[in-house]
Parts: sequence; structure tokens; C-alpha cells
Amino acid sequence: MATSVPSTTALTAAGTGTTVIVDSVIAKVAGIAARDVTGVYALGGGAARALGAIRDAMNQTDLTQGVSVEVGETQVAVDISIVAEYPMALQTIADNVRDAVSTAIRDLIGMQVTEVNVTVNDVHIPSEDDDDTADSTSRLQ
Repeated sequence: MATSVPSTTALTAAGTGTTVIVDSVIAKVAGIAARDVTGVYALGGGAARALGAIRDAMNQTDLTQGVSVEVGETQVAVDISIVAEYPMALQTIADNVRDAVSTAIRDLIGMQVTEVNVTVNDVHIPSEDDDDTADSTSRLQ
């Protein structure tokens, strides 16, 4: 029994054949574009990030983490969950993610992006663990 792979089929410019782009490739392109935006600390929600940390430790990063795509014949809709870096403006980060993802899909995949929905799940606050550890150690002695 054959399994079905969700895919997008587009006619080539010359009209001599078809190009099949699997949905996960579109999600990966969107994930890479979103990760490159300044102010994006990570992609995905809490559980996805925990699983992602395990994957990262094994050098098997999931570039589609936190990314969901809905693909039609010529159009794509993208949902992305991010963790933003503090103290950057959240709306600016979300707008930059939308622009980066739309541009990447349009330029690399050749499909129209109907929408990019960005959900900010968390804000990452940089910590100074090294300094805190030294201070707490000195307080305990």
C-alpha cells in the first residue's frame, strides 16, 4: 500500500513537466528564514522547545519546529510560534518575521504567501548565570 506525501505541484515555466515540493520543505524554508530574524531567540512553544533542546544536543536540529504550513496549488499560509528576545519590540520582531518568511518562500519556492501568522509564546531574558553563580557562592561561604 502506497503512502501519501503532502506536496505542492507547480508547472515549470516551459510547461514540459512538473516540480513537486513537499510541504515539509516549505516549512523548513520558513523556519530558517524566521530563525535568521534579529530578536528571534527560538521557534516553538514550551514542549516543542524542550524536545528541540534534546535534538540540538544530538546535533539533529529540527528546522520546522514551531512552523506549520497550509499549502494550496499556488499559495501558502504559514503559522509560526516564536520566543522573542527581551527588550526588543515584539511587533517589530513579528513584522520582520513576516517579511523574511514571505520573501524566502516567494524567492526560493516561487509560491504566493497569503498570510504569515506569528505567535509570540515567550520572551527570553538574557541571564548572567556566571555572575549570579559567583555571587551566590560567595554568599554561601
